[in-house]
Amino acid sequence: MKLKQQYVIREFNGTIYAVPESHDADHKSEPIILNGTGRILFSKLLSETDEAALSAALTGEYDIDKQTADADVAAFVAELRGAGLLDTESEQK
Repeated sequence: MKLKQQYVIREFNGTIYAVPESHDADHKSEPIILNGTGRILFSKLLSETDEAALSAALTGEYDIDKQTADADVAAFVAELRGAGLLDTESEQK
């Protein structure tokens, strides 16, 4: 799975944003505010990845167990799917 469009991650006044590189009528184009966990996951989703790799990124960065990381990843991915930000064709490969 990966994001439908490319984003750049920027920090401004202590707030982390994912900003779309281009504005496409078919995609959500406003900046997305992220926390530290969101920044890690969103950055990984800029290229092809899977939930196991996202979970491993969290356990490598934070002192959390795999079960907690898996639940966090599942919730984050569900939000992105709900917002239509994930490339569903990529997920089916």
